[in-house]
Order: sequence, then C-alpha cells, then structure tokens
Amino acid sequence: MTTELSIIIVNYRVYPYLDACLQAVSTALSGLNAEIIIVDNDSEEAQQILLAEKFPEVQWVCLKQNIGFARANNLAIKKAVGKYILFLNPDTSIQPNTLKDAVQYLTLHPSVGAVGVQMRNGYGHFLPESKRDQPSLIGSLFKLMGLAMLFPKSPFFNNYALGHLDKNQVHAVPILAGAFIMMPTKLIVKMQGFDESFFMYGEDIDLSLRVLQEGFKNHYLGNLTITHFKGASSKQDPAYLTHFYGSMIIFVEKYRHLYGGSLGAWCIKKCIHLIGWLAYFKKKIQ
Repeated sequence: MTTELSIIIVNYRVYPYLDACLQAVSTALSGLNAEIIIVDNDSEEAQQILLAEKFPEVQWVCLKQNIGFARANNLAIKKAVGKYILFLNPDTSIQPNTLKDAVQYLTLHPSVGAVGVQMRNGYGHFLPESKRDQPSLIGSLFKLMGLAMLFPKSPFFNNYALGHLDKNQVHAVPILAGAFIMMPTKLIVKMQGFDESFFMYGEDIDLSLRVLQEGFKNHYLGNLTITHFKGASSKQDPAYLTHFYGSMIIFVEKYRHLYGGSLGAWCIKKCIHLIGWLAYFKKKIQ
C-alpha cells in the first residue's frame, strides 16, 4: 500500500509537547496510510526511550548534538517515502480532520506546491504569522517599527502579515509558517530540502519563496486550524537570540533584491542589529 503522508518532526528538548503532539497526530491519522519520522536534536536518552515505547510506530533519528532545524529536516527527507511530506513543529496540536483535509486539498490542486493552516496560540488567539507577504523594505520597516501591530487590518501598514485577508478563508499567499507546511515529496526533493545556511528561523520564508520560484503556489487554508505553543524549543536554547537575528541577516543577504538592492538591505540589517542589541540588553537586565 502506498504511503500517503510522511510527517517529519524536529524535536529539541520539548518532550512533554512532543508527547501531546504525537497523541493528536495519532488520532488525526485515522484512515491515512502514513509514517512519522522524528529527528531528536541533542537527544535525552531516557525521555526518548519513554516516548519510543509509547509510540512504537514512530521512526527515530537520535542525534547527540543540536544540528539545527534545516539540517535535521533534510536528514528526515532522505528517509521519507510518503507522497506528501508534512513539516510539523513538536509544540503543536492538530485537529482530527487537519491531515486528511490538507492531503485531499493538495491532491485536488496540483498547481499548489505547499499548504499551511490557521495557527492559534494556547489561548485560542489567531497567530498573524500564519500567512505572510513576501518580505519587502517598507513592510519590514513597518513591522520593526511596530506600525503593523498598530494597524493590523491595513493592507499598507500590515502587508507583512496580510492583515486585510480573512483569516478563516483559503488564500494564495507568498509565505507560509514553518510550524505546519505540507507539500509533495517530489517537489521538496527536487528543491534539495531546506537551505542549511539557516540554523533556526527563516527557513520557512526561504522555502516558501523557492516553491514560488519552482512555478507552484502556496495556499493558506484558513478553514483548518492548529494550536501552536510558540517558542517551546527556543526557550531551551540559550543562543536562540543569536540564531534568530543571525538568520534574519542571512535572509536579507540572500534576498537583498526584495529590499531594493544593497542600500535597502543595508538599512534593514542596521535595524536588525539595533533591535538585536536591544533584545540582548533587555535579556541581561531581566
């Protein structure tokens, strides 16, 4: 029997979240022929063994160090045999219909290269990064200056998060969130997986743009929802601020044409350095 779906989860020291995630996934896989592959960065043996016993169907790739999100996903892609691949964060909880409906959508829409879903936080509030526009100089500046947050429904001030689009509907969008991205396996293999220049953060934006470059569309499925307990893995990594702002710099360098060329990219990088410095300072005085 053909495997319809390969679910890839990269875990980094968030075993309680992973446990709950796998319980929800197991329920949602009813009626689907699927496999689950977990890449366990910097694996804690005792915790991993407990979950392996609880979920014997899961394939584990246990690593002795944290090799980052992109590299870990690429390891799992080489093992995946499903027609479609879902990249899923361990700090998520999905609804029972989410997987089947997303697989069906991709099957019925061959021009779509990747789908994402509506994400809500642990309090049930919509997460605006569920759907995003292609990065731009002015959009990035409005976000960094806080204007996007002040005018969340404005297509001008908040084009970064496409605040004018109905969050409950289906839309073609440039950027999907990496907590849940489902796509055809043939496409991600052709694209050679994630760009390993990114250690953590930014990979989803880069991947979304490369899907568009391949001539496919990214669709946001606002009728499907998941809960995303943001930042669970980040809190375990003392260097997460370095990874976050470092990835932003890497992205701007790679896609400087989106920011109006060298001058615009320079401006954005200066803003990133300033905000990064303020974040480090705030962390030290807390």
